[in-house]
Amino acid sequence: MTLLDKMSREHALDFREQCWGSISSNVGALLKHNRQPTSYPNYKPFIPGETKIPLNIPTYGPEEVLEALDSLLSGWVTCGKKVERFEKLWREYLDVHQAIMVNSGSSANLLALAALRAMGKLQEGDEVITPAVTWATTVFPIAQVGAVPVLVDVDLDTYNISPEAVERAITSRTKAIMPVHLLGNPCEMGPLLQIASNHGLLVIEDACEAHGAEWRDYKVGSLSDVATFSFFFSHHISTIEGGMVVGALTELADICRSIRSHGWIRDMSTRERTTREYPNIDPRFLFLHAGYNFRPTEIQGAFGIHQLPRLEGFIQHRRENAAYWGRELAEFGAYIQLQEERAGTRHAWFAYPILVRHNAPFTRNDLQDFLEAKGVETRPIEAGNMAVQPAMKHINHRVVGSLTNAQYIHDHAFFFGNHAGIGLIEREAIVNYFYEFFKSFGG
Repeated sequence: MTLLDKMSREHALDFREQCWGSISSNVGALLKHNRQPTSYPNYKPFIPGETKIPLNIPTYGPEEVLEALDSLLSGWVTCGKKVERFEKLWREYLDVHQAIMVNSGSSANLLALAALRAMGKLQEGDEVITPAVTWATTVFPIAQVGAVPVLVDVDLDTYNISPEAVERAITSRTKAIMPVHLLGNPCEMGPLLQIASNHGLLVIEDACEAHGAEWRDYKVGSLSDVATFSFFFSHHISTIEGGMVVGALTELADICRSIRSHGWIRDMSTRERTTREYPNIDPRFLFLHAGYNFRPTEIQGAFGIHQLPRLEGFIQHRRENAAYWGRELAEFGAYIQLQEERAGTRHAWFAYPILVRHNAPFTRNDLQDFLEAKGVETRPIEAGNMAVQPAMKHINHRVVGSLTNAQYIHDHAFFFGNHAGIGLIEREAIVNYFYEFFKSFGG
């Protein structure tokens, strides 16, 4: 007897009502304080200096819970129709031809690179230029497919890869550029695409933190040969864990779908032709590529199809928060550097970064410690300068230039959260904490 058989219709309806009730009971309070209505648990009145402002909160609501429950009750919980539906929605949102969902953004990076390797577009020892300031799983997958990550410096205003540094790093072994739209801030894609065109290089966008960010009215992830996204718990929208590979080429998508699922041919558009080539192998278990198990679950697909319609609202909320902090903290510009949205771009504000200038009468740690004591959770800018991470001792890589800006960000920058749970009261409290801190230094 299945769980659905055991569960009477009456109990199922009661459970549905409980799901709605437990999550929606706080919506009125959330809207009152200009928060997005999410599943932000156990809302309580905000007390400045005491209530914690976390780096992230859950962004899902009752629709996701019920859609996931539907999958659980159906008995089909691995990669299936709901994953396919989310892939279609994401493809339409970005205006790209192909979208392949996987179990994480890290897997998306590895899958994209592995597919390029399987296509012969990357080979052992080829170099891939990427920024020194990024998350670890931008860099590690490059080495994991046998290529060589080449770390270059970033721009101090955007924290993104410097086109000039890319140009200086190109050698006869360079095959690709892998820019990262760090913290939702779009890279300067014009110069990067021109460099790639001039040298015949692939462009692989790591857009894992940049859902809905735009460069010249193009959504990031739609500008390159292949791109990746993450739907981890802390991102603009979440499938708990999850990621996506997007691109234009059917061949690349076919190989991604194969490598995603052990390397078999079941999900490939060429499966019938391949089956004819190997008539003595059961086509259900015909393995064409050396693959992984990167498949997402239907639970993740269920979350995605209800998260995506909320994305633009989440981005707008983050942009409003960021604009407020930019205005209110501008008077401290002599000591802290703030990011700005550049003309021709839409910053998606994954978080709100702060860089402490070298002439400040305090350190980055002084400011972080003060904010943490007030309940504002902070963290470094991703993995900081990847070149100084001890794991790099075990990876064949190359560093070009002194990475001066990357190291400065590593030593002097941090970010605090910017999400649906930060409304008028919280964002004003953060500004007041900055005023209190600067007052102690005579500011």
